[in-house]
Amino acid sequence: MSNIRHLRLQQLNKQLTPWGQAAPITPPNGWIATLRKALGMPLRSLGARLGITAEGAKRMELREADGTISLQLLRKAAEAMDMRLAYVFVPKDGSLEKLIERRALAMATDIVMRTHQSMKLEGQAVSDERLMEAIAEQAAELRRELPKQLWD
Repeated sequence: MSNIRHLRLQQLNKQLTPWGQAAPITPPNGWIATLRKALGMPLRSLGARLGITAEGAKRMELREADGTISLQLLRKAAEAMDMRLAYVFVPKDGSLEKLIERRALAMATDIVMRTHQSMKLEGQAVSDERLMEAIAEQAAELRRELPKQLWD
């Protein structure tokens, strides 16, 4: 993998790190309803700010809660409540590096174990220690190169 790609990955990871540690879990009723209620804003007021009825605002809240709302509508709702929408993907592993490391280790294990099976059938098995070293070496190479197959 090129140095530029590594640099981009590091910069992006740096941007995502605060989100990973502070990313709140979406409330069961969605953000619109939760924030509107916390602000003490009636549905009719939210609707008026959006140019829709109170019933339309309620339907919007329900669409967010069931996951069928669009980003455009979320942005409008945020604006109507004097907020802005922050949209981010947060790696489950805590960082992009850990995500890549996990994927590389899984792929490396698969590659090395297939080779190990063939060698074992031919009576050329290696020690468990050497097997672990080979997996670690293969994983390091995959992390460095970031082949497209890492995501298959």
